[in-house]
Amino acid sequence: MPLRFLGKTFSLAFVFLLLPQFVPAISSSLLCSYYLKAAELHSFGKTGDDSPSGQKGQDGRDSDSLTVFADGSPMTLDLSGENGLPGEDGLQGGESLCEEQPADATKNLQASNGGNGGDGGDGGTGGNGGSLTIYTTDKSYLQQIYAIAVGGEGGAGGEGGIGGEGCQCSVPYWNKQTCTGKPGSSKYNCTTEEFQCIDGISGRTGRTGRTGREGRLGTLTVINHDKSLSPDQPQKTISLNELKDRGFTLSQNHWETRNGATDLLAPGSIIADQYQELVKRQEHTVLLVWDAAQPVSDFANQRVTLALAGEDDVSITFSEDLWIETNELKRDQITEVFVFNAILEKDARQLKSEGFSGVRDNLTLELVDRANRSDIINTSFSLKYRVSKSTDDARFRRVTDYRTKYEGEIPASAIVQDRDRFSLNLGQLPIPAQDLEAGTAVELQLTANRSFGGNSTVQKITVRDILQR
Repeated sequence: MPLRFLGKTFSLAFVFLLLPQFVPAISSSLLCSYYLKAAELHSFGKTGDDSPSGQKGQDGRDSDSLTVFADGSPMTLDLSGENGLPGEDGLQGGESLCEEQPADATKNLQASNGGNGGDGGDGGTGGNGGSLTIYTTDKSYLQQIYAIAVGGEGGAGGEGGIGGEGCQCSVPYWNKQTCTGKPGSSKYNCTTEEFQCIDGISGRTGRTGRTGREGRLGTLTVINHDKSLSPDQPQKTISLNELKDRGFTLSQNHWETRNGATDLLAPGSIIADQYQELVKRQEHTVLLVWDAAQPVSDFANQRVTLALAGEDDVSITFSEDLWIETNELKRDQITEVFVFNAILEKDARQLKSEGFSGVRDNLTLELVDRANRSDIINTSFSLKYRVSKSTDDARFRRVTDYRTKYEGEIPASAIVQDRDRFSLNLGQLPIPAQDLEAGTAVELQLTANRSFGGNSTVQKITVRDILQR
C-alpha cells in the first residue's frame, strides 16, 4: 500500500531501501515523523513539564563506639549501624495541555508532548557498625562477649515517575486546494496539497534510584591492660623549668594487626575479621637535676626536646642557644640528667676592649667579659697587629696605609686571666720594637675563640688607637 506524505507518493519499498537498518523497529507513523523533520511544522498545545527527581534517602546513623573491661562476665553488645532510608519516588511527568487542532491549517501540525517523569531518589547509605575496645588481663574472657556490629542496610531506590501523556491529533490528514488565475481563463489552475498532523509522544519514565551502600562492619581493639590506656607521647618539647619541676614521661603504644576477631568473641558474633591488639606499651621518664652554679631561673624558658629512641632509650636535645654541661644516668625506664654548668651562646661573645696600656715590652691590651662567664668558658686568641705612619690623621679619621707587623696566635704565656678580665701582653710577641713605641698608630684585629661543653663560637674585636706612654 503506498504511503501518503506531503502530497507526494512514496513506495514503502523505496523507504525500506533508504533505511534498511531501521525496518524492524520503525512504524509508518515514525517514518512520517522522520521526513517531517525537514518540513515546516506548527506546534499546538503546551508541552508537559518535566518532573524533578525524588530526594535521596537519609543515611543511617553510625553506631556509637564502646569501651568495656572484660572480667569473664557475659555481655551482649549491639553495635549495629542504622539502616538507610529509601529514596523518594520520582513524580509523574506533567500532562501535555491539549488544544483543539487548528482547522484547515496550511502547515503540517505537531501535537504537544508529555513531560518526562522524575528519576527516583537514591537510597540512603547504611550506618557503619561501631568500634569495640576491650580491656582485659585474660583474652579468654572475650569468649563471654557476644557482639553484633553489622553495618546498616542501604535504603531502596525510589521508583521513577511515569511520563506524562502527549496530545492526540483529531484529524491526521487533510487536503487543501489552492487556485491561481481567474476562473474561466486559460491561466486558471488549481492544485491540491495534502497535510498531516503528528501525535504528541508521552514523556520518558524516570530512572529507578540506586540502592544505598551497606554500612561497614564494626572493628575490634584488644588491650591487654587493666587500666585506661594513655595516648602516645613519643616526643615532647618543654621548658627547662617544667622539666626540672615535674620531669616528663614519654610513651609509645605498639600495635599489631591480626585476623580472626570473631574467633575471640562468643559464637555468632559479627564484626570485621581484622582487629588491632596492643602488644607493648613503652614508657621512659626523664628527670632534670640542676647542680649548676648558675641559677636555673636564668634559663627557665629555654626549650628541651625529648624523644624515645630505640626500645629503651631517649634522646635529649637542648636548644642551640643553650650551652650546657651534663651527665646522664640511666636505670630501668628512667634517665636522670645532671646539669653542672650552663650559659647562653650570646654570653660567649661579650668580651669588650678596655684599650692599651704601656709600651714596648709592656704593651698590653685589656679585655673584660661583661657576661661574667669566663670562669667556665675556654678562651684563646689570635690577632693581626698593624701600624700606620699617618699618626696625626689616625687621630681623627680612618687611614688606609696600615701595614701588618704580626699575624698569628697569642701564646698562653702572654695571656693573664683574672676571673673575667684578660690582659694580653703584646710586647712578648715577635713585633719589631719600633712598632711598639709611644706615638705609633695601631690597628689591632683580635679574634677570640670561645668554647664550652662541646660548643664553640668566635668573637672579632677591632681596636684602633695611638700608643701612649
